[in-house]
Amino acid sequence: MLWLALLVCAWPEADACAHAFADARAAETARALAAWALQFTPRVALLEQAVVLELASSLRLFGGFDALCRRLREQAIELGAQALAWAATSQAALALARGGVQPTPPRDLAQALDALPLHCLSAVAEQAHWLQRLGCRRLGDVRRLPRSGLARRGGQRLLQQIDQAYGLAAESYPWFALPETFQARLELAARVDDAQALLFGARRLLLQLEGWLGARQAGAVAWHLQWRFDTLRKGGGGLLVRSALPLRHADELARLLGEHLRQQRLAAPVCALRLRLLQAQPLPAANLDLLCTARHAGEQEASRSARALGLALQRVAARLGGQRVLQGTLRADHRPEFAQDWRAFGLPAAAGAALPPPPPRPSFLLPEPLALGERHGQPWWGEELQLLLGPLRIEGGWWQQEAGGSRHQARDYWVAWGAGRGLLWVFRTRDAARRDGCCTQWYVQGVFA
Repeated sequence: MLWLALLVCAWPEADACAHAFADARAAETARALAAWALQFTPRVALLEQAVVLELASSLRLFGGFDALCRRLREQAIELGAQALAWAATSQAALALARGGVQPTPPRDLAQALDALPLHCLSAVAEQAHWLQRLGCRRLGDVRRLPRSGLARRGGQRLLQQIDQAYGLAAESYPWFALPETFQARLELAARVDDAQALLFGARRLLLQLEGWLGARQAGAVAWHLQWRFDTLRKGGGGLLVRSALPLRHADELARLLGEHLRQQRLAAPVCALRLRLLQAQPLPAANLDLLCTARHAGEQEASRSARALGLALQRVAARLGGQRVLQGTLRADHRPEFAQDWRAFGLPAAAGAALPPPPPRPSFLLPEPLALGERHGQPWWGEELQLLLGPLRIEGGWWQQEAGGSRHQARDYWVAWGAGRGLLWVFRTRDAARRDGCCTQWYVQGVFA
């Protein structure tokens, strides 16, 4: 087993004998660290003034020990951890973190623990007053005392914690449970009067959100950042951020939030932040190819490129305004001119969005249908067009009335071919007022790529 201990209250600021956190802020930091750590392993527990997590099964998933250790160290310290250490047992990792040992697993666990002072184990620190009179200065001195006498005078808990730290007794903890919804708050160390400067404090909240999303295998679609003004001016403000793509990583969330904060102006200095997740979407796991074929590699590269483009468009939309970056969506209408709608990029699609029309439909539609000539009953566009497939009758819109008249359409569509024009989508109008269904005019409306 491989345990990591994240110390929230650094010694001697925290009493090693205490089993509760010194204040509410330390307890809140511990819960935030525990929720963040669940993205790496489900085995996370609160132990005295620390958060401990077992990571032996997670090393390969996160790129090995060095890569995982680097990521954990950087983000944990940013979230408020005072020290961290690795060991084969949780009690040993906590003791090494209190002792300020370098955060790498020791080669000889017993030798590393023997050199630590008495305060590094809470059960030993509680009995330090008489252990020191016996000449004990290190944990190794305590371990060499007769076990029977040590148990009679120090109690069973003292021996049990020593055995657990040295790996001679099993450890059991209630695992930390992830909350159903995410919200986190942060008291800023100093008042902030610039909206963009709020991103520095908000990143700590976004790291917590990344952990929550990682444990839920989901991505954020909408979240709300609120801020509270200082005591001189009551009230506060807020910012709603929506994403067209589900985002999980703190860097992506921070970049999008930073673009929105550029547009904000604070009415007063801010002293606290609160982040609340409004909507999340499940993120499907990647379907990996056992043989890693070139086709699979190409699909992965295309997916990464499409996501990078989506993230870039989101940032442009946040900077220029939503109405300046538009995204096409389907509308439930058979008429080609009215089958597409435009909305601001990043806004969620309307409920019950239309399915794409059945083929054949061209890749490109002309801005307006172009009238064609007719020879011997066939459409003519500099040459005679050969009708390959059709007719497909599309009729509708009789219920829509405008100032310029009705939007009713009655058309028969064909796929046509011209040697100099390629594949075209043509139609001819039908005079709805005539019972014989006489066709009145040919038009070209689309081109097949």
